Amino acid sequence: MYTPSHFQVDDIEKLSALMRDYSFATLVSHDGHAPFASHLPMLYRPDPTGDTRGTLLAHMARANPQWRHFASGTEVLAIFQGPHAYISPTWYAQPPAVPTWNYATVHAYGRAALVESHPRIAAILHETLSAYEPHPSTPWSELVPDDYRDRLIQGIVAFEIAIHRLEGKFKLSQNRPMVDVLGIHHALSQSQQAEDRAMADLMQRECAALQKPK
Repeated sequence: MYTPSHFQVDDIEKLSALMRDYSFATLVSHDGHAPFASHLPMLYRPDPTGDTRGTLLAHMARANPQWRHFASGTEVLAIFQGPHAYISPTWYAQPPAVPTWNYATVHAYGRAALVESHPRIAAILHETLSAYEPHPSTPWSELVPDDYRDRLIQGIVAFEIAIHRLEGKFKLSQNRPMVDVLGIHHALSQSQQAEDRAMADLMQRECAALQKPK
């Protein structure tokens, strides 16, 4: 990923937070002839020892041919797209200026391995449901009978990706003068679009020009 130094983010806490908050990712692999992509919820699990970059857990339909690419051992790429917003040149203090786009993204690289154990697959599904279900107090086992769950498991493939490289890019107008950053943040924070306001919130946390004195 092309990442100028002023947009580069290496802080593992910031990268893992984005992967958790924006966990519907794009998984890219190669079948030997062309790239192939799937769009999947992917759960990030940090390494408690701190020795690695952590692990991604996911599953896909067995009918999806992508899981067969994993056997080659070729590196795969999971792309996590955070908030993004159009930046109007009218928000800058001095013309001339051109429009651009602010965004935050994380690229996670690793090799995918299939999960073969039936109990482990069930645990991944339960963990996934617990992460997204608005009523997490109700266990998955109480929502569906075991025989129904087991039939569903036959139609999916679960896998995990041991991450060995992370790239983070937070393009938040850090290369602009302070007066422009302030103007961009003000415009985005007043927007009716939730995505714009999410970008304003991220800018508030990350841009030195917007930090309040402690």
